[in-house]
Amino acid sequence: IAKWVTEIDSTERLPEILAKAFSIAMSGRRGPVVIALPEDVLFGSATVADAPAARVVEAAPTAHALSELRALLERASRPLAIVGGTGWDADATAAFGRFVVANDLPVAASFRRQDLFDNRDPHYVGQLGLGVSPKLAERARTADLLIVVGSRLAETTSSGYTLFESPTPAQTMIHVHPDPQELGRVYQARLPINAGLREFALALDSVAPVASHAWTQWTKDARADYVAHSTPPAPSPEIAGVDLAHVVGHLNEVLPDDAVISNGAGNYTVWVHRYYRYRMPATELAPTNGAMGYGFPAAIAAKLRDPQRSVVCFAGDGCFMMYPQELATAVQFGAPLIVIVVNNGMLGTIRMHQEREYPGRVSATQLANPDFVALAKAFGAHAERVERTEDFAAAFERAQQAGVAALIELRTDPRQITPISRLSA
Repeated sequence: IAKWVTEIDSTERLPEILAKAFSIAMSGRRGPVVIALPEDVLFGSATVADAPAARVVEAAPTAHALSELRALLERASRPLAIVGGTGWDADATAAFGRFVVANDLPVAASFRRQDLFDNRDPHYVGQLGLGVSPKLAERARTADLLIVVGSRLAETTSSGYTLFESPTPAQTMIHVHPDPQELGRVYQARLPINAGLREFALALDSVAPVASHAWTQWTKDARADYVAHSTPPAPSPEIAGVDLAHVVGHLNEVLPDDAVISNGAGNYTVWVHRYYRYRMPATELAPTNGAMGYGFPAAIAAKLRDPQRSVVCFAGDGCFMMYPQELATAVQFGAPLIVIVVNNGMLGTIRMHQEREYPGRVSATQLANPDFVALAKAFGAHAERVERTEDFAAAFERAQQAGVAALIELRTDPRQITPISRLSA
C-alpha cells in the first residue's frame, strides 16, 4: 500500500531520507511513503545541513507520441475518451477540455472522477463505475478507439475487467499514465504514453484537431443517453419514505458550482453519482477502494480548508456509525458542513449480496441505530429528521442557515436497494 518503505539507521541521514521520501511520494502516481524511526534515531540529535526541497519529476509526452495519437484519432469512427487518476489541476482539466471540444469527443469519467470534466458539457457522457449506465457500458465495449488519460481502468471502472479485455483490448487503446510501471501491467495499449497528467494535457494544445469528425452522431447519442440516465424519475408510489433521487436532484439545482460533495461507501452512493452533475475540479471527494467511514472526515477537512464553499456529505446509516464522534471535531473547529444520513436500517450493499446469493438468509446486516437527531444535537450540531420527500428542501435550507455543522436524517425504504432494483428482486 506504500510506494516506498524504509528505516532510518542514523539521525544524520534524516534530511537525505526525507528529501528522497517527498520526491518518491509526489512524483509519478502520487502515493504514501513509510519511514520507520528506531528509538535511538527518534531521540537522537545531530548537526547537519538542511536538504533542499524535493523537486517533483514528471514525464512529458514526446512529439512522436502526440503525432501517433492524432493519426489514430483520424482513423477512428467510434472514439471514447476516459479521464481519471490523480494529479490534475485547473490548467490541466481546462486543456483537456479544449482538446475534447475541438475534436467533438465523447468523454466518460472513471470511477469517482466525475469532477474532472464539466458534466453539463455536451461532450460528457457519464461515469464508468458502480451503477454504470448499460448504454454507456455497451458504448465502451463497442468503441474502436479508447483515449484513456490517467485512469488505470481498474476493477470498478472496467466492470470487473469485462469492458476491456486483458491483456489485449478489442478496442484500439491509447493509455496515458504518470507511472511507467502501470503501462502494460494489465492492458497492452496500442500507444502507451508515460506522462504527468498536467504535462500531457497542456501538450494537447499543440495537437491540431482532426479535420473530419465521423463520430459526431455517436457523441450526440452518447450525450442523450447520459441525460436520460441522470435525470431523476418521478417518485414511485410503491416506495415509502424519502426519494433519494429527488434529494440529489434538488441539490444539483440549488448548490453552487464549486460545492464539494463527499461520500463513503455503500449502495446510497449510486444515487449520488448518477443524479448529481459535477461542474468543477476538486468537488468530488469519494473513496475508490470501498472504504466506509471516509465521507464525513473528508467533508470536515474540505470545509476547514475553504470555509466559503458549500460542503455536503452523504453517508449511509452504517457508514455514518463508523465516525459519529467526528461531529465533535466539526463543532470544535467550526466546520458548518451538512451531512445527509441515508437511514434504511441496514447495511444495504451486503444485504443486497445476501439476498442475491442466499435468498432469505439474512445475517448481521440489520442495524440498531441511535436517534441520529438527538445524537447530533448532543454534540451541538443542528439536526432534523425528514420522512417525506417534499419536506427535504425546507430542511436543507434551514441546515444551510444554521451556522454550525448540521445533520439531516433521511428515512428511506429498505426495499429500494438501488435506483432501479428492489430487494425482493
